[in-house]
Amino acid sequence: MIGKLDLIKGKIMKFKQTLAYIYALVLIVLLSSLAFSQSAPSGDDQYLAFATTMPELEGGMQELVKKIKYPAVAKQTNIEGKVYAMAYVDENGNVDKVKIIKSIGGGCDEEVIRVLGISKFKPGQHEGKSVKVKTTVSVVFKIK
Repeated sequence: MIGKLDLIKGKIMKFKQTLAYIYALVLIVLLSSLAFSQSAPSGDDQYLAFATTMPELEGGMQELVKKIKYPAVAKQTNIEGKVYAMAYVDENGNVDKVKIIKSIGGGCDEEVIRVLGISKFKPGQHEGKSVKVKTTVSVVFKIK
């Protein structure tokens, strides 16, 4: 009887050990899939940093400047300076996204985002094809 109990206890211990290995394996798989999903690219890698022909604003900077409305808060607080923005231009010349690289505040950053968002570009070209390209734009805010 004692021999049978020892045999059963041994099998239970082996079963618990196997179960612990399975749990550890499942945990490792779950954690690694979570880690890889967080490091997946956010879409920035779809846009080239450089192309043979970079995107150009249709009408040039003059057209962009015409669309700018100096923010009231910036005027009242005498905020002047340059806002640098990264425009993500698709293969059709539309702006998909805008990121502010250097801010001056006072509503100027939001105005640059608004104006770039409604602007049209000549698409960037690489090896004869229209491509998605990131391009940097600087907008000067100067109170007249």
